[in-house]
Amino acid sequence: MTCRPVVARVFLCSMAVLAGCASAAADGSSDPQATVADGELLRQSSSTYTKTHYPIVLAHGMSGWQKLVGVFDYFYRIPDELRAGGAQVYVTAVSAFASSEQRGEQLLQQIEYIAAASGAGKVNLIGHSQGGLDVRYVMAARPDLIASLTTVGTPHQGADLADWLLDHLDSNGFTIEVISTLANALGFLLELLSGTDLPQDSIAALNQVSSAGMADFNARFPAGLPSSYCGSGPASWNGILLYSWGGTSVLTNLLDVTDPLLGVASLVANESNDGLVGRCSSHFGQVIRDSYRMNHLDEVNQVVGLVSIFETSPTTVFRAHANRLKNAGL
Repeated sequence: MTCRPVVARVFLCSMAVLAGCASAAADGSSDPQATVADGELLRQSSSTYTKTHYPIVLAHGMSGWQKLVGVFDYFYRIPDELRAGGAQVYVTAVSAFASSEQRGEQLLQQIEYIAAASGAGKVNLIGHSQGGLDVRYVMAARPDLIASLTTVGTPHQGADLADWLLDHLDSNGFTIEVISTLANALGFLLELLSGTDLPQDSIAALNQVSSAGMADFNARFPAGLPSSYCGSGPASWNGILLYSWGGTSVLTNLLDVTDPLLGVASLVANESNDGLVGRCSSHFGQVIRDSYRMNHLDEVNQVVGLVSIFETSPTTVFRAHANRLKNAGL
């Protein structure tokens, strides 16, 4: 197939943008916001709408970085929006490319520090894409540190694109060794630009999100998974509240140059998807919604907020979820 090299390159491009976030950064407050002309209060720094009892910790997906060159975040504007409502927010950083057990161990060290340094003892974990698998690993290893766990656009049942690539990478000379070299180099560059130095293993990352890789991962870490495909999982496990949400649109904003890349990637999917993760594959715990008009990057307000004008803002979705956790006493 002549499209195979194209899809493989799309995978690399997609991973390059699907990144992670700043290193564990402590909470802060936004400046007070103005009110609209008719007197309706939009928000103030003194607002408590998102003021959860436990800190909110955000975990990035595959090809994650910290804050690139000190300015570009993965969870675009989301931490600031949460802090503006009173939340204490930390953003973590793990290897751009690695298995979720390796990334999970890196994340666990940061969670242990955050839980202790904040004085809260526990955290509300939210992971996007592969970050949702990393947080599941942390929950299995140290459930005592977790108050709630939420996954966003996470391939719990595997990603069709990963399966396609593993089936076809050796054809037409575009070998898995080439992919590994390029992706690991990309990971090294992202680490360099974000000021971190973590190991890279792109083949382990690709295998992790394949259907076979996820079958093995789920067998070892089953907590929160639906009992049937496309069903909802349990609302809690071991006292930890569990949630998920995802999108099913791909081309959402004409100005976003990454939309066509996700559009090509979506062609190998077997169900409605966000460009990389299928609707049913994203199900975990209590499914808040699995059909937002968002693609995989829109779910974290990327790129730079270029999302659908016909859908709720991703920042609003995160704020509403923080309020949900607050109302649950978390």
